[in-house]
Amino acid sequence: MPFAAITYDIKPGCEDQIADVFSDFKRVRNPAVRDASGAEVGRVLGTALFIQDDTMVRFIEYQGELEDVARFMAAQPGVREIERKLKPYLASPRDTDTVEGFVATFQKSTMRCISQLFKDRT
Repeated sequence: MPFAAITYDIKPGCEDQIADVFSDFKRVRNPAVRDASGAEVGRVLGTALFIQDDTMVRFIEYQGELEDVARFMAAQPGVREIERKLKPYLASPRDTDTVEGFVATFQKSTMRCISQLFKDRT
């Protein structure tokens, strides 16, 4: 299962405030990613956040296509609320108020993956 890393340019010295923003964030109840017809096309398996100085990185473990995952996340009320609360702490604005803007920002912020290694899971 692949991972994606999404970067956020944040204002230095805001690590504790950003940690507070995420302190009550709850995972979505159903991690199934669905297409417009309702068919399951992927899953969000897990996420993690790391922060240091002026950079925050969100790691996402998922199944399916990353663009479908981005659309799924853009529609989640909790994700939209987090993006709204993060705005004062961002060094570079993110256009995440619409699904289209969220997906474009997500794609622009995705780090290039150069290696993913897994232990045989069989």
